[in-house]
Amino acid sequence: MAKRSSLTDEQRRAAVALFAAGHGRDAVTTQLGVSRDAVGRLYNRWRIWGAEALVPKPTKRSFAFELKLVIVQRFVAGEPKVALAQEYALSSPQLIEQWTRVYRRDGDNGLRPKPKGRPKRDSDAPVRPESELERLRRENERLRAEVAYLGKLRALRAAERR
Repeated sequence: MAKRSSLTDEQRRAAVALFAAGHGRDAVTTQLGVSRDAVGRLYNRWRIWGAEALVPKPTKRSFAFELKLVIVQRFVAGEPKVALAQEYALSSPQLIEQWTRVYRRDGDNGLRPKPKGRPKRDSDAPVRPESELERLRRENERLRAEVAYLGKLRALRAAERR
């Protein structure tokens, strides 16, 4: 199971056994004396995967934009998120909730994959040549920094000699 869960492996196994015996989320929370949120997440995974909810879910799986859009549109139309998660073999129904929040906030474009890394510079943008004045100002600034550095270095060496 994921490291982020507050449940131990023993608590997870006990919770899944109680779910299989017909106990609900609140009953399991009370019997085990653990976090309601953690049990709720496990319960949602158990409803989809059964006993396989104890197996660690795969790390970072990516989904196509079109698939996300179809799932979100069906959820917004009223289909239950657990049924959709089972149908599309999602690790958790919370993925659908997250996608729906993004879809409602940003529309279709919110579900599109985001580019990784630093944006590329526009190759069509003309490179502006540096004027003589700009070059001299930049050189002047560099020389001022150099003089300030050398002055501090000189003061440090003088302090060491004392």
